[in-house]
Amino acid sequence: MTGRILMIGCGNMGGAMLARWLADGLSPDSVTVVSPSMRVMPPGVHVVAAVPDPDDFSAETVMLALKPQQLGALKTPVFARYAPKLLISILAGVEIAALDRLSQAQAVVRAMPNLPVAIGQGVVALHGATDDGAARATAEALMTPLGLVEWIAAEAQFDAVTALAGCGPGFVFRFADALAKAGQALGLPADQAARLAIATLDGSARMAGAADVLAGGAGGPGREPGWIDTRRAERARRRRCTGHPDDPHAGGVGTAQCGDGGKRPRRPRAALVSRAAL
Repeated sequence: MTGRILMIGCGNMGGAMLARWLADGLSPDSVTVVSPSMRVMPPGVHVVAAVPDPDDFSAETVMLALKPQQLGALKTPVFARYAPKLLISILAGVEIAALDRLSQAQAVVRAMPNLPVAIGQGVVALHGATDDGAARATAEALMTPLGLVEWIAAEAQFDAVTALAGCGPGFVFRFADALAKAGQALGLPADQAARLAIATLDGSARMAGAADVLAGGAGGPGREPGWIDTRRAERARRRRCTGHPDDPHAGGVGTAQCGDGGKRPRRPRAALVSRAAL
């Protein structure tokens, strides 16, 4: 469906995408990469130092995977004569209006992938001003092996996608590290704490993915028996602090003064250590 692909640039993200495409069955002979440094590519992939003359080379799909600050190098008479069916760009911050002026592409689509595309479990947001159904289908088919593909309604929404899906993996990695360190602080061996932290996040993500809504939403797993509802727990704590007549545990043994003069259960030392570690 994609035909011959010309990739201009193939750094960390472009290389990860190419590796997944090849693993999914894309023929390496159908890909030509423009790399001024003649970077080593997977076996079978063609590598050239400069954009080929369109009189001698044609590609149905052109993908821009260079750095945004290198875009000026494409403002040449050679590239201006290219007329691919689809031009895809993963250049952050370069809008479709600017991409339209680079070549005679029939359709232009922007793509925003995140880091887990390297293992086929990423997110790719797409946006195109074109109503060319074939071009949109080609773009989606090309990105599907990388993970979840979502079309966004407005180009300005790439900022939100970047904040959520682009930065999200970094926050998850930091949280996993914090969980592991908390477990280690509580006495677990470091390697065991790390395995537990990763397995906990992996299982929780899979469970959330199988739910109708996220854990904290009404009707989602966060409302099911066995899950902790923090709002309900807080209400229960306040009833214990104020000696609510319906709460049989109000006051009693093992309590400490609440800030409002009531009582609350003493926090276990382990919880204090865990919070400090996080």
